[in-house]
Amino acid sequence: MSIQRRLASQSSLIFAARLGGAGLVFLVQALIARIWGPELLGEYLLVIATVNLVAVVMPLGFHTVGTYFAAEYRARGERKQLIVFLSRAYAHVLATTVLLLLLGPSVIVLLDLRGTALAQHFVPVVLLAFGTAMVYVNGALLVGLKRPLAGFFADTLFRPMMLIVTFLVTMSFATPVDGFNAMLWGVSVGYVAIAIVHFLFVLATLPRLADTAPARAGEARRWWRFAMPWVLISLATDFFFDIDLLLLSHSLSHQELAIFGVCTRIFSLMSFGVAAVYAVTLPDMFESEANADRATFNRKVGDANFVASVLSIVLFVLVTLGAPLALMLFGPAFAVGAAPLAVLSLALVVRSVMGPASLVLSIHDRPYASLPSVGLGIVTLIVLNALLVPHWGLMGAALSAIVAITLWSVGLWYVALRTAKIDVSIMQWFRVRRAAAVPAE
Repeated sequence: MSIQRRLASQSSLIFAARLGGAGLVFLVQALIARIWGPELLGEYLLVIATVNLVAVVMPLGFHTVGTYFAAEYRARGERKQLIVFLSRAYAHVLATTVLLLLLGPSVIVLLDLRGTALAQHFVPVVLLAFGTAMVYVNGALLVGLKRPLAGFFADTLFRPMMLIVTFLVTMSFATPVDGFNAMLWGVSVGYVAIAIVHFLFVLATLPRLADTAPARAGEARRWWRFAMPWVLISLATDFFFDIDLLLLSHSLSHQELAIFGVCTRIFSLMSFGVAAVYAVTLPDMFESEANADRATFNRKVGDANFVASVLSIVLFVLVTLGAPLALMLFGPAFAVGAAPLAVLSLALVVRSVMGPASLVLSIHDRPYASLPSVGLGIVTLIVLNALLVPHWGLMGAALSAIVAITLWSVGLWYVALRTAKIDVSIMQWFRVRRAAAVPAE
């Protein structure tokens, strides 16, 4: 089977699972909007945004590089080294959870955050953040161990199933606020249970790995060198819209936040489909780089970009055509989100075409080179939100987002081209194909 067909088949299976899970999540969100009101849906989306941003910091970046090091140690038969790495990653999650529980209330008072979603639902937010951070680490390791389906299914299927069961149990509470609070407690406890089972699956996978080399001293310095910049990169890219929702909470009503939040969740689903393409090929890319096989590395980057770009264009067309109907499920007020959602979908095409520059820079030991472009994107988002949202509302928020994403995507592509000497854009695929078509002399 060619790599393109393997990428398409495996990533399609992962994306199909994500699509099914997302359908359940959207159903719950639509029911919240219909039964409890758009305001509580806006509150729920702010809670989830807060959880995501807290959870991504808790492993201190080790989940962002877990796939890379898991693939490297697996390829070299260094099981003991991998065990040391994952022990450190999970220790970070546990330590930050304890710190949050002990110091969080005092920090909330000190920073005057008493009216925020974090303050109003503190313990459920911490529990949910703990479960989410654990799943981040579990998933990264399983992808690096060539088990992408196991890596993604905890978040893509089991979390949505637990969410809808919890909502159905609490939807009949006397008041919407009581039902909402009970739902958050149920979701947080349930996801911690899912995360623990997921963790046990990681442990069950370790004995299958080769163990031909002892653990090496000094590897921790390399872990930190890769992980620290990736905390910021992951915050600003993977959780771009969680940051955006918190920024917009000062300029949009809860109903408008609910509309924009639903649009961003649809965008995140599309992004996951593209990310699944790279998840399937990442271990092979890492092995090619570890073996200094530049030709194979370039070919795999090009193949992944081609599949991701085609997928993003197809998703853009489907979302543009189906957005009005999908948004109407949440209520007539959500119909105004169709045009902003189409704009956001176009941003995914830009990201896919420009390629995984941050990943390639990290593979070539230049992770910090990504930070200026990512910082430019966040600053652009903040400035444009202040300029456009007061006048154009939801469309202003969408335009701010696509300009910021375009700037950082092009910037990262240029940095990778100049520093790592690799064109990570879709042009790499055409270049490899053209070279293969030229007959050898």
